[in-house]
Order: sequence, then structure tokens, then C-alpha cells
Amino acid sequence: MPLATPIAANEADLANVTFNAEGLVPAIVQEVGTGEVLMMAWMNEDSLRRTLETGRTWFWSRSRQEYWCKGETSGDRQFVRQAFYDCDGDTLLLVVEQEGRGACHTGERSCFYRAFGAETD
Repeated sequence: MPLATPIAANEADLANVTFNAEGLVPAIVQEVGTGEVLMMAWMNEDSLRRTLETGRTWFWSRSRQEYWCKGETSGDRQFVRQAFYDCDGDTLLLVVEQEGRGACHTGERSCFYRAFGAETD
């Protein structure tokens, strides 16, 4: 079983993150071993701090207006191994160890399993 490992972040790094008008920033989640993009979700400042402090991914649900920790319901947990912010500070990248069947609520490993132009059955 993977272990949660907090990520040390200083206030200067956190101040470089630019949140939108709703106080949110997109967070892309990538699998550490494969580099596969697993999902994208929204974070506010508190969920970002929770993620870094706990080593687990925490997000803000825009529809439910509440925090959620990935995998608490499904068991498909994410353990953060690295955390980055982009050159503009307006997008986050979380590199995680994915536990369970995957990141998507549909049961797929990645939320990005549908390709444009792909033939359907």
C-alpha cells in the first residue's frame, strides 16, 4: 500500500499560484510511473494546501460546493509524489501514485479515454 508523503512548499511558491475569479486553479493529475494524464480537477487555495500537507489529492467540487479527497469513497486513492505550478502560475501539475482501478468515476484508468475521430461500436 502506498504511503502519503507531504510535499514541502513555502509561502513564496504558494503566492506564485494564480487563482481565477472564482478562487480556483485547474490541477492536472499525471501518473508517476507512466506519465499518463489521469484527470483534471479544480483546487482552491485550501485544497492545494491540504494536498501538499497530507500527500493526498484534495479538490474543490464546483457542483457540490465542497472539498473531496480522491478515493475516499471509491478506494481509488492518489498519493502525491511531486507538485508543480506552470510558468504563469495558473495551472498545477500533480504527479501521483494511483491506487485502485483508476482515476475516472466511470471505472476507466484515465478520464481521457475518449479520442476525437475514434470509431465507435
